[in-house]
Amino acid sequence: MKTPIRIEPLVEEGIVDEVLRQLMSGKEAVVYVVRCGDDVRCAKVYKEVGKRSFRQAAQYTEGRKVKSTRRARAMQKGSRFGRQEQESAWQNAEAEMLRRLAAAGVRVPQPYNFMEGVLVMELVADSEGHAAPRLNDLEFTPEVAKQYHGFLLSQVVLMLCTGVVHGDLSEYNVLVGADGPVIIDLPQAVDAAANNSAEVLLERDVETLTAFFSRFDPQLRSTDYGKEIWALYRDGSLRPDTVLTGLFAHPEAPPDVDGVLREIEDVAREEAARQRFLQSLDR
Repeated sequence: MKTPIRIEPLVEEGIVDEVLRQLMSGKEAVVYVVRCGDDVRCAKVYKEVGKRSFRQAAQYTEGRKVKSTRRARAMQKGSRFGRQEQESAWQNAEAEMLRRLAAAGVRVPQPYNFMEGVLVMELVADSEGHAAPRLNDLEFTPEVAKQYHGFLLSQVVLMLCTGVVHGDLSEYNVLVGADGPVIIDLPQAVDAAANNSAEVLLERDVETLTAFFSRFDPQLRSTDYGKEIWALYRDGSLRPDTVLTGLFAHPEAPPDVDGVLREIEDVAREEAARQRFLQSLDR
């Protein structure tokens, strides 16, 4: 097929030899299957900010560090240069996150190159060498659903132990390769320690996965892994090999002492009023 304009610089640099076909178009990017020498990989071309459907970027970028103070000031001011730098930082985030998570052993595509807003990375394939399907494209037995759910929770834990929360994890951004599930789409991933929304996003990620797999294994509906995982992380006791139970004891609300006292006073006033009424009848 004709080489997309955004990939042309990578062809000129010898990073990509040929664009074979378009693989998919999502809310963040268009992904192409490309040939790089003897290898078949994929090239993720990020859409311009005005053409993306992903919202609430501020919730995800909170806590991200910018090495250049000049860039950081420009991004805070929202100048034209600052907006350009902010967009560049958003696009760079996924390549950096993939390298970080791959090094920690998380099942993510291997990144190879990032240039001009195009990320070249591993093409996740099924057992027959075809592009791997998403979770949403498949049906599962209860046993496999439970197995995949448990595996992905272990990946969520490993990511959190690395200080990362995916932030948009669902059946649409997990591929099922020849060796099992692979997590994709990470430009919005957040720093667990620096982002105030990390707890909410972590619990939402887990709840979304559980809701999907519970369609095949209804027993998963009674679990509460998200709150359990975050409580262990908050207490400093979460480890990559932590055995999860799916149980979480929700703290009881503290007794409303003032409310109880008000009720006692109300009863006392009503009793006093009743006694006065009875006394008036005796006169």
